Amino acid sequence: MSAYRDGDKVVVMVPSRLSKAEEEQWIATILERLEERERRRRPTDAYLQSRARELSRRYLDGRADPVSVRWVANQRARWGSCTPDDGTIRLSTRLRGMPGWVVDYVLVHELAHLLIPGHGTDFWELVGNYPKADRARGYLEGVAAAAHLPLEDDAPEDDVTGVHQGDGLHPGGEFPREAAG
Repeated sequence: MSAYRDGDKVVVMVPSRLSKAEEEQWIATILERLEERERRRRPTDAYLQSRARELSRRYLDGRADPVSVRWVANQRARWGSCTPDDGTIRLSTRLRGMPGWVVDYVLVHELAHLLIPGHGTDFWELVGNYPKADRARGYLEGVAAAAHLPLEDDAPEDDVTGVHQGDGLHPGGEFPREAAG
């Protein structure tokens, strides 16, 4: 038995030997499981806000306290961004469906920007508190490369000016006023 999405429809495949009642029961069970799996893969803004607070507490001693954390669909060259002046964090909807530890990394990265706008050594030390930081950066770089997004060398020691030089979260882009992370 299996189920998959085909556009707006869900296709459920069950053995033909099932009775009509068994078939209906299995379809309901499979649809519940599919819905739960999709819900876990598409967290809400409220969940992001809660998760950001938990990650701040765990990895940044609770020092980063975002006013809002939300999904946005207009970030095509970034995984996330933040505005330290008003404490807002935005994550690209392209992250939906990626492993939770990758989304957590982007949240930690943006939370660190609430404390330190640039990408200097002190910033990367904060981000490095997240144990899967390097793994998540590699994952995002792979996704960006597969999507043919421009990449720049993002070694933390290369950012001596504190100006955004590209760090795998927003490939190829500097930012003028807001800390994009």
